[in-house]
Amino acid sequence: MSLVTTDRDAGVVTLTLRREARANALTLEVLEDLNVALKALEAPKAVILKAAGRNFSTGGDVGRFAREVDAGNGARYATQTLGLLNEAILALSALPCPVIARVQGAVTGGALGLVLAADLVVMTPEAFIQPWYAVVGFAPDGGWTRMLADRIGTSRVRALHLLNGRLGADEAFRLGLIQAVSDSPDAEIADWLQTLARHDAGSLGATKSLLAEDLADSLEAERAAFVTRIDLPEVRDGMARFLRQLEGV
Repeated sequence: MSLVTTDRDAGVVTLTLRREARANALTLEVLEDLNVALKALEAPKAVILKAAGRNFSTGGDVGRFAREVDAGNGARYATQTLGLLNEAILALSALPCPVIARVQGAVTGGALGLVLAADLVVMTPEAFIQPWYAVVGFAPDGGWTRMLADRIGTSRVRALHLLNGRLGADEAFRLGLIQAVSDSPDAEIADWLQTLARHDAGSLGATKSLLAEDLADSLEAERAAFVTRIDLPEVRDGMARFLRQLEGV
């Protein structure tokens, strides 16, 4: 069974992350399935990216990273996994049609990049964004440096990382990081789709193209920094502490 499912309705494609038992944490397999789904889109009118369960995604699976490091495969696994994450972010960003992200619960770690790649984002009121890199010892990935700084400012991003700060839905809206906060995100998306359907698709695509960011270099720099740190003793210790906290030990 695919960890990312695809549904099509009147030209709108919905991609759903389906690893809800693990808070949709991103593994090599999840990202492989996401990229397969993105390559099979076939010129949709719009794409909705969502996730099953309580959380949109808690980013990279720390437990999986810890196991790969213990097996002597940390750098290779990190290189592959972050490469696929970057590929998905770039693919979503490059789509000529509108991309909508429906976000609930946690958006942590590299999962933020999937949200930043969207054109329109709606969050439920309890949803939040948080880095966690300094706690575990990872270097930021998934657009947590330049992509996010371009939207909300370098000083604010620096403080988020240093203090492991949390952005709630209302603050994300005030900062212009998302376009709506709603108890009924599907209704909000339905309204957006109605509006978009009245607009010229070519004009929307031209606007996206003219506003396109040069993301590849910054994403690659993040990947390189992440891979450099993954096998360090302090990162091993950080992952172990983080996993003990999750288990309540």
